[in-house]
Amino acid sequence: MHRIRVANRHYRRSSMERTIGIGLLGAGTVGGTLVRRLIGESDAIAKKTGLLFDVRRIGVRDLGRSRAFEITEGLLTDDPFAVVSDPTVDIVVEVMGGLDPAGDLVLAALDAGKPVISANKELISARGPELIAAAERAGVPFLFEAAVGGGIPIIRPLSETLAGETVTRVLGIVNGTTNYILTKMADEGSTYAAALEEAKELGYAEPDPTADVSGADAAAKAAILASLAFGTWVGFEDVHYEGIEAIAVEDMVFAADFGYTIKLIAVCDRTGSGVSARVHPAMVPVEHPLASIRGPMNAVFIEGPAIGSLLFAGPGAGGDPTATAVLGDVIDAAREMLAGAQVAPRIMMSPGEIVPFEDVRTEWYMHLMVDDQPGVLATIASGFGQAGVSIRSVWQEGVDSQAALIVVTHAALESSQRAALASLEQIPEVLEVAAIIRVLGDES
Repeated sequence: MHRIRVANRHYRRSSMERTIGIGLLGAGTVGGTLVRRLIGESDAIAKKTGLLFDVRRIGVRDLGRSRAFEITEGLLTDDPFAVVSDPTVDIVVEVMGGLDPAGDLVLAALDAGKPVISANKELISARGPELIAAAERAGVPFLFEAAVGGGIPIIRPLSETLAGETVTRVLGIVNGTTNYILTKMADEGSTYAAALEEAKELGYAEPDPTADVSGADAAAKAAILASLAFGTWVGFEDVHYEGIEAIAVEDMVFAADFGYTIKLIAVCDRTGSGVSARVHPAMVPVEHPLASIRGPMNAVFIEGPAIGSLLFAGPGAGGDPTATAVLGDVIDAAREMLAGAQVAPRIMMSPGEIVPFEDVRTEWYMHLMVDDQPGVLATIASGFGQAGVSIRSVWQEGVDSQAALIVVTHAALESSQRAALASLEQIPEVLEVAAIIRVLGDES
């Protein structure tokens, strides 16, 4: 067991201070950083909160791996259920990631009446209602501020501060890897492959970046944001997502020429027929606050009738920012636990309609390569019109016998946009659909 020493000899423990036993599931980047802070910053935390935290068990996969924090004999275990069942552990912190065995461990801790803090967006987006219900039954907190946006405080504002606001829309840049890649492509003309490789070298991308670049990571976060914002649970399976792999440098150039920049955006909307959530590359107007979010930063933009708009921005990943959010939840959970009162659920979900992506109104940017012949544009426009999609603007540049044709549509149902796209396949003069990128608008 770690014994926390007082670095400042003039500092005396208050009689109001209480020692709280912490059990961690996972000791990677976030978990290791949290352990170091709980030990190294114990006095500062105690002065602010009156709470003393003692790390009592840590569940890890590999007992022989070197750690960036001091190891006390008996602290580590490769049996994660031993952490949950340890009677000296008051609060369980889950930072191991994944669905299994994390989900069963969290559920077991809640059923045992122990508060749980998690940074696991995959787990929450998949089993959120079940875990929230378990926390409600046990009357203990289940907190996950670090699951979206790392160090950006967004879960608590949505679930508490804005609980009385009818939030209408949430937009987010919630994946630092993709934002770094797209920033490099826009600012320096880097190819997607080159920007991804640099992101790996700098530690912004995992060795296997599939979850990031495919949009799956952002989709899990979008599900959580939509659920909290609208009070209707949106699961990961309800979120349509697309990645950035097909974005080309020339589309970055076209976007800039038209007054846009390309970002991977999580879009969560409340409509008259229900709620929706989606993740995809989008042309963001340069005057929009999200357009200025660069590099590996994250941001969440919230709209509502009373608040107007709010922007939360900051570092969205990494050990220090994420551990800060986890630590805040640990302190909050300890205070509620020591208060001795039944904890009311902060997240109330009611039944609601999930709008399929095909029924969402979207605007499209299309980059086509066509034979440069008279009448081609009229044929394309006719196909769009028959699908119920009107064209907002067209730009054409000839290249020998071919032409690059940029078409931007007005808002229409996603299904109608796709029908218009299908009509292009019947036009021999359309040689290639080089890119399709949705345009961020009000889609009203």
